[in-house]
Order: sequence, then structure tokens, then C-alpha cells
Amino acid sequence: MPVVNTAGRRVLTGAVCAGLLLAGCAAPRAAHDPAAAGRTTATTRPAPGAPVLTAPAEIPGLGPATRSRIPAASTQALVVKGDGPHSHQSTAVLYERDPKTGWKAVSQPWPAHNALRGWTAHHVAGDLRTPIGVFALGDAGGRLPDPGTALPYDRSEEFNMPGTGFLGEPLEGSFDHVVAIDYNRVPGTSPLNKVRPLGAGKGGGVWIHVDHGGPTRACISLQRDDLRQLLIALDPAKKPVIVMGDVGTLGR
Repeated sequence: MPVVNTAGRRVLTGAVCAGLLLAGCAAPRAAHDPAAAGRTTATTRPAPGAPVLTAPAEIPGLGPATRSRIPAASTQALVVKGDGPHSHQSTAVLYERDPKTGWKAVSQPWPAHNALRGWTAHHVAGDLRTPIGVFALGDAGGRLPDPGTALPYDRSEEFNMPGTGFLGEPLEGSFDHVVAIDYNRVPGTSPLNKVRPLGAGKGGGVWIHVDHGGPTRACISLQRDDLRQLLIALDPAKKPVIVMGDVGTLGR
């Protein structure tokens, strides 16, 4: 029976293990070398004076759900924010979008009125609330001559509004200039067109018109000079829209 030198085998095995341990430790020490790590970090830093890239600006106060409803092709948006869900007072600002820098206000804040009972996401005829949403602005008209808008403009004596408003204020002249909001209407037609694609029960005839000093039935109203500025600024090539609702809903 051969004699096994167990002592020698133990010596050899110990030498092999020591070598493996030395080989295994060398690579991690090189990877975590502070000097090497510093060199790696330095190469990822922007060069002095290099431009800092920022995301295009968004319209202030609009949440992701509201922003997602603005068509990608639209580069002009009138944002009307109601003071509260049951308020008839609002503020309107016109924005334009640059592909690189994003949205920028191109008007001063304009005081506005909306419907007597505020806002709703489910407008029906006669509820005295303004529909919440994002709608196209493509057609205009009025009793007075076109002030110089690029939108199709229908001048007609039918834009006549006699009587008084909810606060007893005269309504005469409210429709001297109007912009049709594409809620339950046929785009590309006069604001006077009474065809209601969603049915008469969903209301219609929702316009931006001259302010008469009080709440509306469903429309948005602006001061006369502000509305004229809006008409002149609106550009069909920019696919203008109106983004409207109470401030809380628009922020979602």
C-alpha cells in the first residue's frame, strides 16, 4: 500500500489557496482605486462654459392630465382659470409654444367672467355652468366689422343681445365680437350655426364674447379691448385652443 505524504499535500494546498486569494484581491483594489475613480468622475463633468440643457417650459398651473389634452400641433393656447369651481370670475392669459423653449405668455392677465354657477365637466343645456376642457378656436364673428383677425369672421346683425344680465347689467354690445369655442358645434362654420353634434341637451353656442360686467350663461367674456387683442393675435396656422376650467381642476 503506497504511503501518502499528508503533510506535503497540506503544504501544497495551502500554497495554491494563498495564490488564488492574492489574485482575487488584486482586481477589486484596482477598481476601487480612489485616483482611478476620480479620473472617471472628471470625464463625466460638463466642460466649463458648456450650455446647460433644460426641459421646455410648461404652462404654469396646468397638471399632467390637462397638459395631455392639448394637441401636439397646437402652439397657441388661451388659458382661462376660474377662481373656484362655483365662481363666475376668471383670469385669461394667451400662451404660445416654441419647439425648443416651450410655452411663454404673450399677453397680460386679462380679467374674465364665466358662467353664473361656475364650472362643470358634464355640461348640459341650462345648467348655468361653463364646460371644462380643451377646445379648438377656429371661427369668429360679430355685429361690428372684423378688427383684423386671421380667423374666418362672420359679420351679421344677428349678433345682437338685448336685455339684461344676472346682475341687472345691459347685455347690448356683448356680441359685437365673438370667438366660437368648439364645444358641441360644427367647426369651420359661423358661430351662429345652431347644429349641435352631441344633441341639443348638451348645450352649445359657447363663445368668447365682450364682457358685460357680470356672469354669463356658459360663455367666457373679456373686456372689449382685450378681446380685440385676442382676435388679432389668434393664428389658424398655430391651431389655437382654449384651456378652461377652475384652477383646481386644471391643476390635475
